[in-house]
Amino acid sequence: MIERTYSTPCGSIHYWVNGETADPSRALVLLPGLTADHRLFDKQVEYFRDRYRVLVWDAPEHAASWPFDPSFDLADKARWLDGLLAQEGIDAPILVGQSMGGYVGQMYSQLFPDKLRGFIAIDSAPLQREYVTAVEIWLLKRMEPVYRRYPWKSLLKSGTNGVATSAYGRELMRKIMMVYDGDQARYARISGHGFRMLAEAMEADLPYALRCPALLICGEKDRAGSCIRYNKAWHRKTGIPLEWIRGAGHNANTDAPEQVNRLIEAFVEAL
Repeated sequence: MIERTYSTPCGSIHYWVNGETADPSRALVLLPGLTADHRLFDKQVEYFRDRYRVLVWDAPEHAASWPFDPSFDLADKARWLDGLLAQEGIDAPILVGQSMGGYVGQMYSQLFPDKLRGFIAIDSAPLQREYVTAVEIWLLKRMEPVYRRYPWKSLLKSGTNGVATSAYGRELMRKIMMVYDGDQARYARISGHGFRMLAEAMEADLPYALRCPALLICGEKDRAGSCIRYNKAWHRKTGIPLEWIRGAGHNANTDAPEQVNRLIEAFVEAL
C-alpha cells in the first residue's frame, strides 16, 4: 500500500492505496469510524489488496491527517472523499464504512447519488432524522466535555473493551487510541466534533437514499449506543440485507475478519 495525500482548505488528508494494476472496476474504499484510523481495516486490506483496488484513509483530524482545521462538516468530508477518489481515478467506488464511516458513505450517496457502485455499512446506522430521538441528537452535540473530563485510563479501557470482543480487536483499538495518549484534549475535540457533525447532518433531514446495492453488517454484541436497534429498524424499513456477526462487537471487522471478508467478497462478486 502506498501512502498519499489529498489537499483541502483545512489540511491534508492521508490515505493508502494499492497499485493501479489492481482491477479498477472493483474499488473498495474503506472508511474507519470516529477516532479510529486506517489500521482498523488491516485485515481487509491484507485480504483484498491483491484482487481489487483498495483505498483506506485517516479521516480528517485523525492520526496522520493532522493538523486539520475543524471548521468542516459531514458534507465537506464527503466532497473531499470524492476529490480524493477522482485523484486516484476511481469513479464508481464500493464504500465500506464502519460506524462513522458509514455515515460518511450515506452523505456521499446524498451528494453523488449516481457514483456509488455499492455500499456496505459495518456497525453503522441510518443517517435519516426519523430513526433518532430529539434526546439522542441533544446528547450528540454535548459529548466533547464528557470526553475531556473522563479519566484517560478509564476512557482507554472502555474505548477498547467496549468496541471489540476479540483479543486482536481490543489490542488494535488500544494501539489506535494511544495515538492520543498525553493529548486527551485532542481526542475529545475529534470525538465532540464528529458527534456534532453527525447530529447536524441528521437535523438537516435529507433523504440520504441509497440508489446502489447495499449491505448491512452488525456484531451481535455491539454495545455502542443503539446500533443494534438502528440496524434492525434500517433493515425493516428499507429491506437492505442485514448480516449479524456472532460474538462480534462494534468493530465486527476486527472481531471476525474472515467472516466479514467473505461477506464483502460475495457482495462485490455479485455486482
